[in-house]
Amino acid sequence: MVVTMMVRAGGILKLAAIIFAFLLAAYLAFQLLEVKMDFKLGNVIVKSLPMHGGSITPVRHKCGLSKACPDGHFAFKMASGAASVVGPKICLEDKLIMSGVKNNVGRGINIALVNGIKVPFYATCVLSIHNKMSPVGKTGEINKTDSFDMWAGNVAPLIQFLKGIPEGTITMMASFDDPSTKLNDEARNLIADLGSTNINNLGFRDNWVFVGGKGIKTKSPFEQHIKNSADTNKYEGWPEVLEMEGCVPQRTN
Repeated sequence: MVVTMMVRAGGILKLAAIIFAFLLAAYLAFQLLEVKMDFKLGNVIVKSLPMHGGSITPVRHKCGLSKACPDGHFAFKMASGAASVVGPKICLEDKLIMSGVKNNVGRGINIALVNGIKVPFYATCVLSIHNKMSPVGKTGEINKTDSFDMWAGNVAPLIQFLKGIPEGTITMMASFDDPSTKLNDEARNLIADLGSTNINNLGFRDNWVFVGGKGIKTKSPFEQHIKNSADTNKYEGWPEVLEMEGCVPQRTN
């Protein structure tokens, strides 16, 4: 009888041990599963949240503008020359079209001509059928760049250049060193016809940047001018560099 009771007690202890081991295993498994679930859920939340402290690539606009231009506009950014050392820079639609690095700038007035007329597709087809060249070319195309020495050069080539600008052409101009000594009334009037307000006040070693157009009906809003003045000059004998950016509207022919 005593032996039987001892056997039964041992069986009960074994059963209790098994049940305890099972419950412990189940508890540990549940805890581990809960940790994994929390970890995975945490990853999902982290991935879905914006990274404020991490490295985020900033949005870059054409020519480094502070904001994007609307449809039907050209993005531009330009700077005048710095004294007689660093040449001007002109960027259009994220393309550097004039600079000292490109070796296509010079002392005086630097000019880039851009086709600003948006030609409908059907019009281009008609010109092609009749084997004719479009008088304005591709919209946004750089038609020509040149510089005119207004210190030691002659104003006649500049006048000839200005008279030959086609209708609908965007004209971008930037000064370098001295833009005005050789300018005469005829040259100034031709530039004024492109929309310039300050060309008649442009003097010796002034800094000046301007964007206008052939056939413009009003004065251009894209112009900056700073006088050469010993009281305000940033460099010895020259004023500070002028920078200008904006969005030039295309013109529908």
